[in-house]
Amino acid sequence: MDRSDTEKRIKKLRVEIARLREAYHVEMRPEVTDEVYDSLTRELRALLKEYPEFEDPSAPENRVAGQPLEKFEKVRHATRMLSLNDAFSEEELYDWEKRVKKLIPGRKMKYFSEVKFDGLAVSLTYKRGKFVRGATRGDGFVGEDITENLKTIKTIPLFLAGAPEHLEVRGEAVMSKRTLADLNQIQTKKGLPLFANTRNAAAGSLRQLDPRLAAARKLDFYAYDIAEGMELPHSEEHALLRKLGFPVEPHELLAESIPEVIGFVKKIEKLRAGLPYGTDGVVVSVNEPELQKTLGVVGKAPRYMVAYKYAAERATTVVKNILVNVGRTGVLTPLAVFEPTLVAGSTVSKATLHNADQIERLDVRVGDTVVIQKAGDVIPEVVEALPKLRSGKEKKFKMPEHCPVCGTKIVKRELVAHICPNKKCPAKNERYLEHFVSVLEIYELGPKNLRRFKDEGLISDAADIFTLKKEDIEVLERFGEKSAENIIAEIKAKKKIPLSRLLWALGILHVGEETARDLAREFGTLEKLVSSNLEEINDIENIGPIVARSVYEFFHDKNNLQFIEKLKKNGVRIESYKLSAKSSKLRGLSFVLTGTLETMSREIAKEKIIVAGGKVSGAVSASTTYVVAGADPGRSYSESRQTRMSSKLRSAQKLGVQILSEDEFLKMLG
Repeated sequence: MDRSDTEKRIKKLRVEIARLREAYHVEMRPEVTDEVYDSLTRELRALLKEYPEFEDPSAPENRVAGQPLEKFEKVRHATRMLSLNDAFSEEELYDWEKRVKKLIPGRKMKYFSEVKFDGLAVSLTYKRGKFVRGATRGDGFVGEDITENLKTIKTIPLFLAGAPEHLEVRGEAVMSKRTLADLNQIQTKKGLPLFANTRNAAAGSLRQLDPRLAAARKLDFYAYDIAEGMELPHSEEHALLRKLGFPVEPHELLAESIPEVIGFVKKIEKLRAGLPYGTDGVVVSVNEPELQKTLGVVGKAPRYMVAYKYAAERATTVVKNILVNVGRTGVLTPLAVFEPTLVAGSTVSKATLHNADQIERLDVRVGDTVVIQKAGDVIPEVVEALPKLRSGKEKKFKMPEHCPVCGTKIVKRELVAHICPNKKCPAKNERYLEHFVSVLEIYELGPKNLRRFKDEGLISDAADIFTLKKEDIEVLERFGEKSAENIIAEIKAKKKIPLSRLLWALGILHVGEETARDLAREFGTLEKLVSSNLEEINDIENIGPIVARSVYEFFHDKNNLQFIEKLKKNGVRIESYKLSAKSSKLRGLSFVLTGTLETMSREIAKEKIIVAGGKVSGAVSASTTYVVAGADPGRSYSESRQTRMSSKLRSAQKLGVQILSEDEFLKMLG
């Protein structure tokens, strides 16, 4: 994007992020998952990092949330409820540490790590040990009084023994995964919409005006901070909260280095699926309160804390193009192509759109911002378009009327499937695909892998193999990063193909390894072979009329020529056949070979002539110096071959070209 387009994109993102924030924090009706929201926010931050002139301190991304509704009494927080900056990689954790150390050089510090809950942040105020008020975060400065609803949560103490005069505790109201499952069963029976996740369910529960409804949702509470009442290292705050009777998540770590923190992050990542509540990361804090004061707050977030978030199952990206691949059954599968995007721990650059009806239902257009998800063992899929982020330049997509591989008119069957009915379509020929990779010796691509890639819509034909990327493969079940790297490395190594090997791999009828070598040796380049006529091909030694006709027709079929062009477009380089002379013994001499040689094949004889500086032709002409005639020439040849050989000898005699026996030829070679 140029500067103008970037500015427009930033404005679009700001408007949409503000709208989504309002829907979630204020209206308590989230329209997208946190993962989608985070993905849009990351894109905005990346653009602002590249174009800092568009930074705006009053912009929506620098606010914690929207304004509270009038339905609940407003509550002003004595201490602002902050949001946290995110880190999505180990590198970003190290970057955070560098920023912290730069602000407090030479100061020793410890890091406290704890589980990041996927619930609703709330503040609890106690006077002389009695719970007197509970509030939502709201915009960070002003929240909403939800005291009566919070009182229904059994894990929130209503009285604290031994507490200070004034105490404000902050924590997370959460719904267990088990409770969510039970709640959705009830919703299903009532014909009501299901809750997407535990966080949305918890937020909706605390927005009930009738506390009895909130109580029925069976929420839990976990404390994680003391905002008012006493000042302690963060690790000691957790200890005190437990002593006062608050539930505190048991998984935590006081560490002296970021590598220790990373070890904790990895540990929780393994455990999170089995935890009773939702969690999307780990919160890391500078433990010492005096250092926290020094580091302070910038914008909406404290410098002394960071939230490490695990790879999202969903992310947003922009569709650059929509391609159509043809599977082995002929079904056309549209694929969205976009910049490499991180989702579910893997970087992907393509996502399936399934079929034309799905594209129409989602209203996905080229240029759209879309939500992609990775789930199960399939290629990532597009699940939603975000039309509010459109610039007006997006283009609607139409399924092709003809097969993109063979040109056959497409038919629509099975309700939504567009199918190529051509039984001979190269995209449907698995054996051809296997032959192609076998000849090129791409050993990592066995039949099962090829079948899988076709079924997932990653490839239609052999040319598509050269468009595969590591991120396309590693997201598939049973592959992984190392396997994907090996496959891509081998494909990359085979993008440079000798002409003879390509001719063999193309699967031309009657053309095997030896014939492919003969064709390459005779014509030298693919361009010369493609432009040759039937007679020129037929004149090549060891190639009869049937083979010549097959080769000629292959290179006069537009579909085959389109396939070859597609190979080139996808990065394949075809090496011309070159056999350079190593001596000048036969320089200036031109030979025609006929009959069967006893001591060597004609192919070897040709190579010996060329290496010695001579030339070899398939037909006798005035420029021919010698015709080499094998002994007993009719012994192993068909009648047509004998006729052709005899005609060469007659032409030599007519033109006065000297005829050499095999012995004379060998003496000349020396």
